[in-house]
Amino acid sequence: MKKLLSVLLIALLALSLLTACGGAGNGGSDEDQAAELQKIVVGASPAPHAEILGIVKELLAEQGYDLVIQEFVDYVQPNLALDSGDIDANYFQHRLYLDSFNKENGTDLTALVDVHYEPFGIYAGKTASLGELADGGMIAVPNDTTNEARALLLLEAQGLIKLTENIGLEATINNIVANPLNLKIKEIEAAQLARSLPDVDMAVINGNYAIEAGLNVGTDALAIEDATSPTIKTYYSNVLAVKTGNEDREDLKALAAALVSPQVREFIENTFEGAVVPMF
Repeated sequence: MKKLLSVLLIALLALSLLTACGGAGNGGSDEDQAAELQKIVVGASPAPHAEILGIVKELLAEQGYDLVIQEFVDYVQPNLALDSGDIDANYFQHRLYLDSFNKENGTDLTALVDVHYEPFGIYAGKTASLGELADGGMIAVPNDTTNEARALLLLEAQGLIKLTENIGLEATINNIVANPLNLKIKEIEAAQLARSLPDVDMAVINGNYAIEAGLNVGTDALAIEDATSPTIKTYYSNVLAVKTGNEDREDLKALAAALVSPQVREFIENTFEGAVVPMF
């Protein structure tokens, strides 16, 4: 009996050693392999930014980085999180908004690379077309400074209002000097614009929030921005932002390079049908 027990014990020990050797030969568990990757935490809007970062995650894994995508549904928290060091970078905003945020909040964030542009569009709510807008109709626009100006300029381009001459990107509703249809301009948080459509005649909606709502600027918008405008690349390119002073970090440079790779361009062009335009 004792001899049988000894034989069984030896067999079990041998099996354990083989299993351990097999595990080591296969590179260990998935958790062990993930632990070996250098983590990069990036804040992003769910669409299209987080979707694009999904492709980048695969590319960076091949270079030894674990990209962790933290989603935000507003335009304030991802910059505050970046400034405080809670995340390493963010990808959700255009250059003009970033500059304005730094000025208004005392943050020191820097655009590392231009990635894409999202055309603003006017979308139908209770009124189906621009020609059907009645006197006193209501149009919703973003309530943050930079995007409100952008929305008002688009309304002006359609002949619906006239703004103070040369006011440009500083325009607010106070700069409307002509309003033939007595339109009511309703300022709403950008994230709520698509939800407001049943309650307003029309809304001017940021590209990412239009995408999240299932709207496509190419097929659903009544009017869109002129993509050939020189202000588009200068101000409205969506950027990868980092805290100033971190521009030369190797992990962030790798992230920036992956974001402007041919694989990302192909994904953008094949997925978003003109609602997202590569800027590289």
